[in-house]
Amino acid sequence: MIVHVVLFSPKPDLSAADRGALLDALATASKDIPSIKRLRLGRRVKHALPGYEQMMRDDYEFALMLEFDDVAGLKSYLQHPAHAAAGHHFTASASKSLAYDYEIVESLITDH
Repeated sequence: MIVHVVLFSPKPDLSAADRGALLDALATASKDIPSIKRLRLGRRVKHALPGYEQMMRDDYEFALMLEFDDVAGLKSYLQHPAHAAAGHHFTASASKSLAYDYEIVESLITDH
């Protein structure tokens, strides 16, 4: 499985309408691009316990994770017109972002 991970923070002055347009573009992409197997969006959780949280240089408010069967599916997504449309909204909306792709294997932990 390939996971496309995007960390981002919206611009502080982003309007509710622009936030909605970004979410609509993501929803459209998830429906229109068949190689997307799963799309998840979440807001960062802060726990304030001492440790790694305080060592992070940057704070990204949201994480977007898209799952694909393989690299060919990721490439299909990246080249799809719906991705270009979502990317336009994303670029206009984000104050900062990172995107990385990972090959994920199933957990080796079997008992819990």
